[in-house]
Amino acid sequence: MAKITYIEHNGTRHEVDVKPGMTVMEGARDNGIPGIDADCGGACACSTCHVYVDPDWIDKLPPRDPMEEDMLDFAYEPDPERSRLTCQIKVTDELDGLTVQMPERQI
Repeated sequence: MAKITYIEHNGTRHEVDVKPGMTVMEGARDNGIPGIDADCGGACACSTCHVYVDPDWIDKLPPRDPMEEDMLDFAYEPDPERSRLTCQIKVTDELDGLTVQMPERQI
């Protein structure tokens, strides 16, 4: 299991164990974490699972693919360096300790 920390816009922290092979979005959904809507169910067809990745983790994640880049154009206040869609981040043991912060809202 990888411990992922989700931080709501208001600062509320949720630390949950997520099984490798799942996505960071599925970990939030399955643990009732507010702030990640995931309207498309993980198909990378919206931006409602947008988060800001902690700066210490940016280089430890695989790069965004072109489809994720396109969907981030629709996200609320995307950050060119830190924004990711959680449906596109597969959990591995190496992501133990990953911290992500939700934006003020999802659109």
